[in-house]
Amino acid sequence: MPALLPVASRLLLLPRVLLTMASGSPPTQPSPASDSGSGYVPGSVSAAFVTCPNEKVAKEIARAVVEKRLAACVNLIPQITSIYEWKGKIEEDSEVLMMIKTQSSLVPALTDFVRSVHPYEVAEVIALPVEQGNFPYLQWVRQVTESVSDSSTVLP
Repeated sequence: MPALLPVASRLLLLPRVLLTMASGSPPTQPSPASDSGSGYVPGSVSAAFVTCPNEKVAKEIARAVVEKRLAACVNLIPQITSIYEWKGKIEEDSEVLMMIKTQSSLVPALTDFVRSVHPYEVAEVIALPVEQGNFPYLQWVRQVTESVSDSSTVLP
């Protein structure tokens, strides 16, 4: 049985929100307005999600979208299980999930590119706007993809 920690040490382990609730003070939440000084426009960066049949396909697509500057970064999340209905049957497949960080304005070009190279008949490409985050990271995403967003055409 682990030794009991002194009371002060146990308090350090409590989440900050619980401590502020216990003190009677309302927890402080960062507001979108607090990022206004940073220059980040909420929603100007998106996280897009694409499922792939295996790691080889996911790596090929990830490398291509980064090389084409359609994305600043792609995380590959292996061994997800997808359960879905397809053509009247319930299917279950092992897949790799790609989490792609890009400018929201590039999502249509990203989608078109993924559709042109993806092996699925209907490729999943969904994007969610990023409302808040670490400003230097969000700025980096925009900088890395800036040259593509400034041009009017993106070739697959």
